[in-house]
Amino acid sequence: MIMRTASVEPVPASPTPTARPSARPRHQVRSVRLAEQVAATLRDRILGGELADGSMLPKQDQLMEEFGISMPPIREALRILESEGLITVRRGNVGGASVHRPQESAAASMFGMLLQSRRVTLGQLVAAMAAVEPMCVVAAAERPDRATAVLPVLRATLDESAAAFDDAERYTGLARRFHTELVATCGNTVMALMVGVLETLWTAHVDRLARRPVQLGAYAEPAARRVSSKEHERIYAAIAAGDARAAERAARTHTGHGRREGWGIDLDQVVDVSALFAGAGR
Repeated sequence: MIMRTASVEPVPASPTPTARPSARPRHQVRSVRLAEQVAATLRDRILGGELADGSMLPKQDQLMEEFGISMPPIREALRILESEGLITVRRGNVGGASVHRPQESAAASMFGMLLQSRRVTLGQLVAAMAAVEPMCVVAAAERPDRATAVLPVLRATLDESAAAFDDAERYTGLARRFHTELVATCGNTVMALMVGVLETLWTAHVDRLARRPVQLGAYAEPAARRVSSKEHERIYAAIAAGDARAAERAARTHTGHGRREGWGIDLDQVVDVSALFAGAGR
């Protein structure tokens, strides 16, 4: 028998110290960490109100002096903040970085993109609003200062809606405003912001799909506007009386009607975040 020996691949020699990566990657990591630290400090100043909305960040050379670092991590920090929508950087001799406090519309845009990517329908959006908006109505009814913080705002919109009753397009917009004001005045900032994002998304779709004169949906009919007006008044009366249970019942009845009717909008449509930008251009 002939014995064959297995061939052995030569083992490569261990790399010499000179073959190791240079120190440059470590320098890049360090620069990124410095940029993140600078971005975190400036972010805290913006969110904490130390840097007001519309104000200008210090010049880049001032930031270099303050933080004791070079220009690259400063520029990277500004890119981080710009990607978060907290600043806008203008280049050139008269450039600089202007500050933007976070806006609800930005949150609605980001959340809308998430919903659109998941193929969420307008029907699901309306169902979510119908589930959570009554909680805001309850909170508004329980506010001890509702006579000054809630009722005047709602009353003004209801009176304006009554005056615009024969103008279906204008009434539709005011009916939406009544809902956004209910949420905004509920007194719970977390709920107001969370539900406000849903309201912003839905209002944008109503503006684009249901307020055109040729497609006014359910509110094209005076009878539908009459029902809506009465239900809004019922919600208002319960809040004014401080009756949280009655306010919740009235709100759930009203949102149930809206969920079934959909304001003449095809609720099988997928949420389209471009409606937000179309609404901004109205």
